[in-house]
Amino acid sequence: MSYQNFSLKQLQEIDAAHHLHPFTDHKDLRGAGSRMITRAEGPYIYDSEGNEILDGMAGLWCVNIGYGRHELADAAYKQMKELPYYNSFFRCTTPTPVLLSKKLAEIAPPHINQVFYGSSGSEANDTALRLVRHYWALEGKPQKNIVISRHNAYHGSTVAGTSLGGMSAMHSQLGGAVPNIVHVMMPYSFELAQPGESEHDFGVRAAKAIEDAILEHGPENVAAFIGEPIMGAGGVKIPPASYWPEVQRICRKYDVLLMLDEVITGYGRTGEWFAAQAMGVEPDTITTAKALTSGYQPLSALLVGDRISSTLVEKGGEFYHGYTYSGHPVACAVALANLDIIEKEGLIERVRNETGPYFNQALKERIAGHGIVGEVRSFGLMGAIEIVKDKETRERFPDEGSAAVVVRDHAIANGMMLRATGDTMIMSPPLIWTKETIDLAVEQILKALDLAERDLRK
Repeated sequence: MSYQNFSLKQLQEIDAAHHLHPFTDHKDLRGAGSRMITRAEGPYIYDSEGNEILDGMAGLWCVNIGYGRHELADAAYKQMKELPYYNSFFRCTTPTPVLLSKKLAEIAPPHINQVFYGSSGSEANDTALRLVRHYWALEGKPQKNIVISRHNAYHGSTVAGTSLGGMSAMHSQLGGAVPNIVHVMMPYSFELAQPGESEHDFGVRAAKAIEDAILEHGPENVAAFIGEPIMGAGGVKIPPASYWPEVQRICRKYDVLLMLDEVITGYGRTGEWFAAQAMGVEPDTITTAKALTSGYQPLSALLVGDRISSTLVEKGGEFYHGYTYSGHPVACAVALANLDIIEKEGLIERVRNETGPYFNQALKERIAGHGIVGEVRSFGLMGAIEIVKDKETRERFPDEGSAAVVVRDHAIANGMMLRATGDTMIMSPPLIWTKETIDLAVEQILKALDLAERDLRK
């Protein structure tokens, strides 16, 4: 059945009749009708009406090498013909997850040498939570099972992922979170810094909130701290340079494991393979997914440090955990081809030395001065634009979150895919963007801001 045999209206009607979308007000969507994306090439996506849209979100933070890469399709096809599927249970495996595990150990920080596979970042964070608590039980400290997270963090949408995350709207719908997870302040200086407080001092204070929680609950009861190096879905909140070194120091002081959620930042987005390397952090686990395959196949990889893995192997017996698609041979074949492209085309070096700095400069010099922009910030190829009513006081427009939606809708209507999170516009473009692509994006963003300001100040 080809979609080309259906009109847009027919597809929208079928979509409304049968398809429940993620993170969606379904009544609202069914009234408006879905935007139908039908093809993509390079940094662009195209809808059913033929509109070309520059993708400023790399799909959903994931299409790092851009669209239409035949190398990945060929890798999947070849593997599907040879061995489309076999599981990793029953003392079995297949060649591609074996080789991918070797590759991941080579590019990860030196103390990380083991990998556990799933199909999504949510699954990987479920695994991380279970593994960390299991580790402490194996070490004879089963009471050491509290995990500290942060308000407005996003760690997935499964029960465990939602519980680890700090988004109140998700918690309210959960009807009962996984116990022994506590949340502390996020390192978001734009709204949380005190008057006159330096970036350095704010970073230290935000880290101290973790220490305060450890002391409140007792170090003997706290298993780990989990955090995104840069908070992604929560609004590309970039911590001060003082934050992560202080978090590392605190975790080591109280023998608390450090879990990094790099589902968004992994595989080149920060100008290194992992943000852990870009920020000088030595975590015990790194959760990855998304850009591992550039979104061409669903695959996650939990990277596990030697401290945890050695205990799991030597003391663990059977670890009662796993998924049907753990180490799926086709997904792992695509991941190997994807990492090869990132490496051979020098995309990480490009982000670190060329496009990342240029992106930062373009935001600061050309967008920061706009009348409804309160702040711009970026790290590598992640960026955020704060939308405000008053630049001096940072007062927001009425109805929190509505102003950014106006900007988003104008951007998409004029050929630029951006995402609105609260009153923040966020970007995470493919790593194949060039300086010329960034220039084009800036012009489109400025146009959207101008149109939005006209509407918002009526």
